[in-house]
Amino acid sequence: MHWARSLPRPVRRAAGSALHWAREAAAELGAVGPDDPWGRRFGRFGAGSLLVFPQGTVYNERFIHVGAQTMVGPYVCLTAGMAPGQAMLSDPVVRIGDRCVIGRGSHIVGHWSIDIGDDVQTGPYVYITDQNHSYTDPDQPVGTQWPVDAAVRIGAGSWLGAHAVVLPGASLGRNVVVAAGAVVRGEVPDHCVVAGVPARVVRRWTPDEGWVGVDRHDGR
Repeated sequence: MHWARSLPRPVRRAAGSALHWAREAAAELGAVGPDDPWGRRFGRFGAGSLLVFPQGTVYNERFIHVGAQTMVGPYVCLTAGMAPGQAMLSDPVVRIGDRCVIGRGSHIVGHWSIDIGDDVQTGPYVYITDQNHSYTDPDQPVGTQWPVDAAVRIGAGSWLGAHAVVLPGASLGRNVVVAAGAVVRGEVPDHCVVAGVPARVVRRWTPDEGWVGVDRHDGR
């Protein structure tokens, strides 16, 4: 039996209560808002927005804009560039709109332009990036080949399920649902559901027909 379980019950209860209190206090004190010193390092940090404690890797904040009433969950990686202090060619590099929710453990890694519209929500462990390594020389390791940037846009009102991946150059329309585990590239129209690897439209909404299924083989 673990030594802690062998303590007298009143002692265990008191110690447990103290630990839970300390955890809640750390979450409250460690959260970052627009008026905190860390929050003021961002290019923009809107009123009512919050980086939940504990934060993941965050750097080059001046190139990151966060809208109002947005919550960035715990352990989220939110970066511009490849290293702290890097000079960037665009500003902002990463923009997150108003009233967004970025799920636990997600990674938003920008190098040129990631634009996330208002009212976008993600599940946990979503990965969004605008840069990938090229593969022009089959004799060289892929990881050493020069990376290529391509802007990413996620339309307002969209929802990205857990473990979804959004690749460089992806452009999602408004009110798009990305299924859990999907890998998105290219253009995605408004008002549709995409799923799979690579992601394809599986449902779409039209004013005339409402929600209709889509044949995944012909993409219509």
